Amino acid sequence: MFKLDNNFLKELGLDELPAEEKNKMLAHVYETLEMRVGMKLAEQMSDEQLDEFEGYVNKDDQKGALKWLETNFPNYKQVVADELEALKTEIKSNADEIIAASKEQQG
Repeated sequence: MFKLDNNFLKELGLDELPAEEKNKMLAHVYETLEMRVGMKLAEQMSDEQLDEFEGYVNKDDQKGALKWLETNFPNYKQVVADELEALKTEIKSNADEIIAASKEQQG
């Protein structure tokens, strides 16, 4: 699917970030993507489906949650791809500010 790594950051124009900041940025991207995809899918779920899916999430059953998504929302990978592209566009347009803020924090 996709990889959140240094190449990903380079693609976004963030390869100048210090290692510690890169790790924080990757974690932030992952959490933001997870939240946005979850919200987008939740908009399409009935209350019953939402309860079912939350059951997997609350038990930290990632395999079960993934299988449930594949069964109930076969388009979820497209939702992930769409949200990732939107997030990448946002980050790219702010890359200079992100790097400047990081340098300011370091100095």
